[in-house]
Amino acid sequence: MTEDNYSLTTEFILVGFSDHPDLKTLLFVVFFVIYLVTMVGNLGLVALIYMERRLHTPMYIFLGNLALMDSCCSCAITPKMLQNFFSVDRRISLYECMAQFYFLCLAETADCFLLAAMAYDRYVAICNPLQYHTMMSKKLCLQMTAGAYTGGNLHSMIHIGFLFRLTFCRSNVIKHFFCDVLPLYRLSCVDPYLNELMILIFSGSVQIFSITIVLISYFYILFTIFTMKSNEGRIKALSTCASHFLSVSIFYGSLLYMYIRPSSFNKGDEDIPVAIFYTLVIPLLNPFIYSLRNKEVINVIKRTMKKR
Repeated sequence: MTEDNYSLTTEFILVGFSDHPDLKTLLFVVFFVIYLVTMVGNLGLVALIYMERRLHTPMYIFLGNLALMDSCCSCAITPKMLQNFFSVDRRISLYECMAQFYFLCLAETADCFLLAAMAYDRYVAICNPLQYHTMMSKKLCLQMTAGAYTGGNLHSMIHIGFLFRLTFCRSNVIKHFFCDVLPLYRLSCVDPYLNELMILIFSGSVQIFSITIVLISYFYILFTIFTMKSNEGRIKALSTCASHFLSVSIFYGSLLYMYIRPSSFNKGDEDIPVAIFYTLVIPLLNPFIYSLRNKEVINVIKRTMKKR
């Protein structure tokens, strides 16, 4: 096919949930409430950690940045999705697509590194409590946080760079509610094999690296917990890790299923339920997972409300 025989696509139509027009009002309300609660929960947690000096410790610094990235993820996806429920054409330009994927990839990659950093922090706190302030200094904490953002930015830029090698001359209909790279690859009239390979290599490397740190940290944590003589000490140590382990499990599980599973580039509409989970549900759950199971955060919230 020569260039004269087709026109290049510079904008797309996000089909999203248009297959269920009778449910659009209900879905709009549900997703709007999810977005509202997500933003209030995450940004409220960021503000609480910022204002309360008692929470200026590595664990809460990581948690605050995790909440910030969850807010970024939700902001990248939900406003356009809500607009499309009542939009006639549901159009989005190629550059808007790239911007949407950039911020999503930045948030998800930074989350991977932050969750790994939180696992290491819990390892030091439980396995080496006497050396905690030496091994987990604020300087190291800030360096790890900066590394998470740097890694997220580089990972996003790599995939955005490879998107520029593609041209889109087939259908401009994306059967998704946001611009993910996998639906874009299906519309490319250039073989996206290299892009798919880069997704497997870089996304796989990020997840394998961070999961390895989490697993090694938890191996030593569990070994230390089971060698404790005090049942009270065991329960306390387990409670400090339970929230993080739950968040890690659902986050990495959904990402691995979405991007690293066999034939993940040809699943089409099957991507949508998983994508809803890791882009909308997990950012909604994280503030509650960490806050409701954390007595220190609950006590700070109670004191703040009493002052008002």
